[in-house]
Amino acid sequence: MVAQTETPVHLSRAPEKQSLVDAFVGKPLEGLRTPAMVIDRKLFSQNCARMHKKARDWGATFRAHLKTHKTAEGTRLQLNSEGDRTHAVVVSTMMEAWKVVESGLVQDGTVKDILYGLPVPVNKIADLSLLWNQIKEHGGVVRLLVDHPDQISLLEDFESKQEIAQQWSVFVKVNGGQNRAGVIPGSEGFSALLDKILKSPAISLYGFYGHAGNSYASTSLPEASAFLSKEVQDVNLAAGHALEAISRLGKEAAVTQPFVLSVGSTPTAHAASAEARNLLSQVLHGVLELHAGNYPLLDLQQQHTSLIDSAQISQHVRATVVSYYPGRGGNGRDEALIDAGAIAFSKDTGPSGIFGEVVGLPWTLSRISQEHGILISKETNPNPLKLGSTVSIIGQHACLIAAAYPWYYVVDSDIEGGQQVVDVWVPWKGW
Repeated sequence: MVAQTETPVHLSRAPEKQSLVDAFVGKPLEGLRTPAMVIDRKLFSQNCARMHKKARDWGATFRAHLKTHKTAEGTRLQLNSEGDRTHAVVVSTMMEAWKVVESGLVQDGTVKDILYGLPVPVNKIADLSLLWNQIKEHGGVVRLLVDHPDQISLLEDFESKQEIAQQWSVFVKVNGGQNRAGVIPGSEGFSALLDKILKSPAISLYGFYGHAGNSYASTSLPEASAFLSKEVQDVNLAAGHALEAISRLGKEAAVTQPFVLSVGSTPTAHAASAEARNLLSQVLHGVLELHAGNYPLLDLQQQHTSLIDSAQISQHVRATVVSYYPGRGGNGRDEALIDAGAIAFSKDTGPSGIFGEVVGLPWTLSRISQEHGILISKETNPNPLKLGSTVSIIGQHACLIAAAYPWYYVVDSDIEGGQQVVDVWVPWKGW
């Protein structure tokens, strides 16, 4: 079908949800201006319930990362599903943290525990303190990640200037060899940080936090399970060192007992199971917490791990064919030009080396410029794509794709076959 242009929405200011709902809910997907990001709410919800079940079967609590979709609606589905319920989240920006509060998610008890997901920066301490003071009124807590002794000194200096000093609840960020952030358990840097924490009046040690970013290279369940086991070993080793340090100090230290051992990425979280728990031979020096963020939406990168299949991916980008080039591609294959490029998809290619797969058609997104992309046919004599027709494309990295869009069109595969807009979600933009 040829795409029709919908009534324009004024874009000179941040979009308001109600105006978008009024403009688009009840409208068919066919005809929306492209590029457009579409989320299937039913699949999103099922993915959330599946992850809750994974955590429960593995014998862990769950902490939901909000960084992929950054919406109030998605957060509610992540925390309350048919599988289970949690009140703990991770945010990657202060904007996410404040919007969690402004959206009423703390006030109504949906969110009670907010972890700021970067090692605490000096220019965010005052903001985080103000956030914590606000959510205390509703029984909420803000937790921090630390991986350097100077971060403790900065928190102490800040608290020394307050009328009423507070004790910050912190995770030590553990480096399991990924070298993204964190300290290596048993290293000189780890020992110095731990000593500083245990002697600090401004800090309460809550637990140890790992993230196996390298697990995205997994291509099988055994590989992902091995990454998961390594994550647990790393944080557990860190917790063991902490217990020894507390014993050496010979005095009470401000700690949470048992420690919370927080691990996870979407691939390793998908590997969590009762069977995986049985593979953990070591005695745990704390209780397990599983965290993940990409899992409600999913993408080609996650599909490549073989831990999910295409039917679970709940997001896609709609684009319009604007030109066609018969035989121009390699081996005489046809190419087509679409109105979605690097801004709409990012430049992540993943292990497959492509930027996206067209849903239901033998075409891939093979090359991209800033605002347009080139589709190439998988077949030498495909049915030509008509100019003005729309295609649905699954991209490589849902987190970066979602960041490009001012709003998401939400469908439900149980309503009009998922071809009608049932809601509009407006993500939280900025830092």
